[in-house]
Amino acid sequence: MAIPSMTLLFLIFLIIYIISSAIKILKEYERGVVFRLGRIIPLRGPGLVLIWPIIDKMVKVSMRTVTMDVPPQDIITKDNITVKVNAVVYFRPVDPIKAITAVEDFYYATSQIAQTSLRSILGQSQLDDLLAKREELNAELQKVIDQQTEPWGVKVTSVEVKNVDLPQEMLRAIAKQAEAERERRAKIIHAEGELQAAQKLTDAAKIISSESSTLQLRFLQTLTEIATEKNSTIIFPVPIDLLSPFMKKISEETGNRAETR
Repeated sequence: MAIPSMTLLFLIFLIIYIISSAIKILKEYERGVVFRLGRIIPLRGPGLVLIWPIIDKMVKVSMRTVTMDVPPQDIITKDNITVKVNAVVYFRPVDPIKAITAVEDFYYATSQIAQTSLRSILGQSQLDDLLAKREELNAELQKVIDQQTEPWGVKVTSVEVKNVDLPQEMLRAIAKQAEAERERRAKIIHAEGELQAAQKLTDAAKIISSESSTLQLRFLQTLTEIATEKNSTIIFPVPIDLLSPFMKKISEETGNRAETR
């Protein structure tokens, strides 16, 4: 009786194993590359997938975007300055069959291509371009890496240069350059202000010289301001030209009174 029981138990486990091996469930972002006796059959998934045990072998491929950090790379720029640069690469497989059959490990291969491209592209740029033209370099890196990964069925969507580590002596030189630039701008702004003030004073002088009464009114206004702001006695010389209109007026009134008499 023991032998039939063991046989039945073995058959039950065998059936369960075959069913579990034949039924696969793929998530919405997954696809299954199935090899049947070594040959690829049409792509499977997502959802419930049935395969033949033993003769079928399925490899799952995630279709989601992968974020990959590129380790810091020592780069010599076009103007012979050594910097450390790291980046981040965003990519995803768009053709799962190519991603499995065209390259052994597309994650590792994409990482190596990103590192070599980073050194190659940034090494052709000067330090100022590396610091100022980051968007253009990102676009160039994305284009170059994507062209090389396209035969593998991998699409590189974006490449971003993260950090650019400069030597200490270069940081000091850049700081001095920035300080000199700020001083230059401050001097230019100050000179422009002096020029505008001189132009305004010149215009005001022309207006005042054209009308003598304007100069007299300005003189009286200055006296008024001094009188209101200071409590001490101030002796201020009064030009004769300022009093001439009043003296003329007094003389005219005196002459009119004499004629009336």
